Amino acid sequence: MEAPRGKTLKLLLLVLNCAMLSLGTCGGPLLMRLYFIHGGARVWLSSWLETGGWPIIFVPLAVAYSRRHAAEGPSTRLVLMDPFLFIASAIIGVLTGLDNYLYAYGVARLPVSTSALLIAPQLAFTAGFAFLLVRQLFTSYSINSYYAGFFMTLGAAALYGFILPLVELTYKKAKQAITYSLVLEIQLVMCFFATAFCTIGMLVNKDFQAIRREARNFELGEARYYVVLVWNAIVWQFFFLGAIGVVFYSSSLFSGIVIAVLLPVTEILAIICFQEKFQAEKGVSLALSLWGFASYFYGEFKHAKKEKKQRQQQQETEARQQGLP
Repeated sequence: MEAPRGKTLKLLLLVLNCAMLSLGTCGGPLLMRLYFIHGGARVWLSSWLETGGWPIIFVPLAVAYSRRHAAEGPSTRLVLMDPFLFIASAIIGVLTGLDNYLYAYGVARLPVSTSALLIAPQLAFTAGFAFLLVRQLFTSYSINSYYAGFFMTLGAAALYGFILPLVELTYKKAKQAITYSLVLEIQLVMCFFATAFCTIGMLVNKDFQAIRREARNFELGEARYYVVLVWNAIVWQFFFLGAIGVVFYSSSLFSGIVIAVLLPVTEILAIICFQEKFQAEKGVSLALSLWGFASYFYGEFKHAKKEKKQRQQQQETEARQQGLP
């Protein structure tokens, strides 16, 4: 049984990763849309920025290595990842790069509040793929839970709904202990290959040559153009770090739940920041997302209560068998 101190630390780290995921889920789409509505037009550049901040991961990796080195001494391994995890992470990274492009394509053509509405089915995709890939069971409570742009965004929802359980499956199939340091290495490789995928797209589309011209014509000014790009990369990195952290400390299904419940928050922020219309279907989306979130936690509460009762009964049975009072 996990020690109370270990459970508390795990809970705190889960909350921290949920906070990073929340920042990325809400801030990433807003910054991406800000780029497009003020004169930005490069979809491959926007998709590149979603994982282009991957060098940031070296900071927590360096801290983690320092802690391991202090505990283990000179024998500390610099890289924990084995070849299987590297190949799996690289494949997932390429899929992530494709997902980035599909999502950026949708945001370029749809208001944030509309694209958030279309991303909402991601929870259903995540739940379905989580069940198929890692047998992540969900209760009856959690079950409740302009054309090209429309279908691209739906495609992004489906693909990322597949990626999250695939990450969890990679953890389960690994032939080594999965620690958070290793999770950071996996994220680093995933983001590197996703960025490499989008870099090829940028080269083919000649986006690198267009950046300076686009910056000069940006409605908010040239300096702010680069500020928007930099913050895009930083905030999206919070999203990906938070997502894989939640998968590590909880499950891919819970990560999908958190993303789903934050989508209406993103809708409301888009309405406030960009004066987008709040239509009836967006209100329905808000209600359904909150309902799904509440249903999930109610189901988890009932499941935890049932497990606790079963453990107590088992302990009582074992005590009687041993002849204890």
